[in-house]
Amino acid sequence: MLIQMIGMLFHWMMPAYNWIALITTTIIMAISAFPYWKSAIAAFKKHSANMNTLVATGTAVAYFYSIYAMMTGREVYFESAAFVTVFVLLGDAMEEKMHNNAADALGKLMGLQAKDAEVLKNGEFVKVPLDQVQVGDLIRVKPGEKVPVDGVITEGTSAVDESMVTGESMPVMKQVGDTVVGSTTNSNGTITFRATKVGTDTMLAQIVDLVKKAQTSHAPIQNLTDKISNIFVPAVMIIAIITFVVWYSIIGTTFVHALLFAVSVIVIACPCALGLATPTALMVGTARSAKMGVLIKNGEVLQEVNNINTVVFDKTGTITVGKPRVTDIVGNPQQVLAISASLEDASEHPLASAIMQKAKDEQVSLVKSQEFEALEGKGVRAKYRGEIAFVGSDRLLADINISREMKVRANELQNEAKTVVYVGIDKEVIGLIALQDVPKSSSKKAITELKKRGLQTVMLTGDNKKVAQAIADEVGINKVIAGVMPNEKAKEIKKLQDKGKKVAFVGDGINDAPALSTADVGIAMGSGTDIAIDSGGIVLVQNDLLGVVRALSISKKTFDRIKLNLFWALIYNVVGIPIAAGLFAVIGFTLSPELAGLAMAFSSVSVVSSSLLLNKAKIAGETFKILERWI
Repeated sequence: MLIQMIGMLFHWMMPAYNWIALITTTIIMAISAFPYWKSAIAAFKKHSANMNTLVATGTAVAYFYSIYAMMTGREVYFESAAFVTVFVLLGDAMEEKMHNNAADALGKLMGLQAKDAEVLKNGEFVKVPLDQVQVGDLIRVKPGEKVPVDGVITEGTSAVDESMVTGESMPVMKQVGDTVVGSTTNSNGTITFRATKVGTDTMLAQIVDLVKKAQTSHAPIQNLTDKISNIFVPAVMIIAIITFVVWYSIIGTTFVHALLFAVSVIVIACPCALGLATPTALMVGTARSAKMGVLIKNGEVLQEVNNINTVVFDKTGTITVGKPRVTDIVGNPQQVLAISASLEDASEHPLASAIMQKAKDEQVSLVKSQEFEALEGKGVRAKYRGEIAFVGSDRLLADINISREMKVRANELQNEAKTVVYVGIDKEVIGLIALQDVPKSSSKKAITELKKRGLQTVMLTGDNKKVAQAIADEVGINKVIAGVMPNEKAKEIKKLQDKGKKVAFVGDGINDAPALSTADVGIAMGSGTDIAIDSGGIVLVQNDLLGVVRALSISKKTFDRIKLNLFWALIYNVVGIPIAAGLFAVIGFTLSPELAGLAMAFSSVSVVSSSLLLNKAKIAGETFKILERWI
C-alpha cells in the first residue's frame, strides 16, 4: 500500500492493486483488527459500547465498503482500514512499552536481591541459596556484598547503603543492635546479623507488594472518566451518523466522501487516552515515590492529599528523636531510680527505656515488682517491697501528696522543655525524674516547608503543655494540643474535622493507629524494618519528617498530572472531532481515516509520555538532601 501511495505521486498504478489490497487488508483484519472486533461484539451483546467499538466500527465500515466498491467498479479504500489498524496497534505497542518502562522500577528493585547468603552452619559460614535462609540464622556479610534478608546485627560495624529502600543517598553507620534491610549494600566492614524476616516478610517484598497494589488501584476521579466513556462512545456514533447525513443529504457530496468523514470521526474520537490518563500517572507516581521511601497505598489516598489543609503530628518519635534521656533526678537518686526502674522493667515505653538505661549506668539493683498495673496515659503502679509504688505523669497526682518544693521543681524542669516523671510510695511523691527528647534535625525544615505550602501544623501529644509548647516553638509548629490520652487522639482529630479541616495525621503507625485511621490521610512513620502498613494510607520507610514533605509533594504532582492528562485527552477529542467531521473543509483542512488513526494513536502516546515525565518532576524535600550533601 505504501508503494502504491508513492506510485500515485508519479501517476503510476500497481498492476492488480485492488486484488493485492483485498488480500493484504483481509489478513490485517483477520489477525490484527480481530481483537478489537471481538471486544466490540462482546460489548454489543451486553448492550454497551467501549473504546474498541469505535476502532472496530471504523475499520469494518472502510473494509466492507471497499469490498462492495471493488465488486461494483468504484474506488476502494482498503488502505484506510489497514492503516487505521496499523496506527492503533502502533499506539498500543508504544503504550505497552511505556507501561513496561514504568513497571521496570519494581522489577529492578526485586532484581537487587542477593542470590545467596553466608549462613553459620556447624561452626562455619557456608553459602546457601536465599530461599533456604530461615528466621534465626546467623548471616555474615562482607564489604561490598548485599545484605540478603532483614535482621539485627550481632557483631561488627559498617556503613550500609540503604538508598534503594529509603531514598537516602548517604550510607548509614550500623553497629550491634541495629537493624539491616535485605538487598541493601554493605560498604566497608564485615558484619554478622541474625535473620528476623525472610521471603515475603522482608521490607523489600512488602514495598513491592504495596506499590503493585497502588498501581492497580483506582483514584475516585477515574470514576468520572468511566462515566464519560460510557456516554462518549454512543455520542461519537451519533455524531458520525450526523456527519454522514449532513455531508451526503444536505451538502450533497458523494456517498464515499460522506462515509470517509464519518469514519474519520469514529476513529479519531476513540477515548483511549482518557482511559490511560489516570492509571499511567498512578503507576509512575507510586513507583517514583517508592524510590524516595514513600509508600502510597492507593489512588484514593493520593487524591485526598490534595484536599489536606492541616497536618497533625504526634510528638515522641515523630517530631522528636524518640530516644529520651534522663537529665535530672530530684530526691534520693538511688531510691528514686531503684523504684522507677523496678516498676518500668516490664514497660516498652520510650521513657521507661531511658529510665532503665540510667539505672543500668548507675548500677542500681532492681527488685522484682508484684501486682504490676499499667494505667493508660498515666503511668504504672505495682507493689515494691510490700508497699504500693507508682511512676507516671501528673495525671496520677489526684489522690497523691506532693510537697510544694517538688511542685516548684517540677514546674522549673517543665519550663526547660523536659518531661517530668513522678515517683512515689504509699500515696506520696518521693522524687522526680526529668527526661528530655530533642527534635530531629529534619523536623524544623519539614515544618517550615509545610507552612510555605499554606498548611496549618498541629502537635498532638500526651505530654505536658509546657514541654510540648517548648518543642513546638523550637520547630515552628502553629498549634499544640497537649495532655491527650492515647485513646483520645482520634477524638481530637475528629474535632478538627468537625471544624471543616481536612486532616493528615503523622504518627508511628502502632500506638497511633486509631488517629491514623480517623484522619483523612494517615501517614505512618516507619522505624527500621517495622512498617505498620495497615495503619496509614501513606507509609514512610524512613523515620524522617522530610518524608512527609516528599509524600505530600509527590502525591500532589501525581494528581495534578492526572488532571492534566484528562484535560489533554478531552480537549484532544473536542478539537479533533470537528476537524475529522470536515468542519474546516472549506479551507482545505481535513483528515483521512488513516491520519485520524495516527492522530488517535498519538493522543494515547502523548498521555503516557506526560505520565512518564513525573520521573523528572522536582519533588519538595529532595532539595534539602542535595543541600545537605554540599554542606
